[in-house]
Amino acid sequence: MTDVDDNHDWYSEETATFGDRLAAAREAAKLSQKGLAQRVGVKNSTMRNWENDLSEPRANRLSILAGILGVSLSWLLTGEGEGVEAPEEEDQVAPDMTVLLTELRSVRAQMAVSAERLALLEKRFRAVGKS
Repeated sequence: MTDVDDNHDWYSEETATFGDRLAAAREAAKLSQKGLAQRVGVKNSTMRNWENDLSEPRANRLSILAGILGVSLSWLLTGEGEGVEAPEEEDQVAPDMTVLLTELRSVRAQMAVSAERLALLEKRFRAVGKS
């Protein structure tokens, strides 16, 4: 764990989302999504939604996450404070790739929302077919 000053650009609000920071802290703690979800007391799908920025945990869960992951609550939310070290230089993404990563995150989030909507429509379709 390190102070965010060393990694300001990597985990700042401008370059990383809450989900990015949560996933980075989980990986640094060598926990799987499922393992962290169990320790926090939520479903694996809830943890996945948090990491994919489809939803956010309530304040009590945020405190639990910060404690388990050994990062500050402030760092999880904003990238300011005690957090994890940035990836090694060879693992870092070139600055011009940041735009592509942002677009990929957006498309991923849209796909997840669409998949949930599709599942609900299929459920309604089956219900209508049974009537």
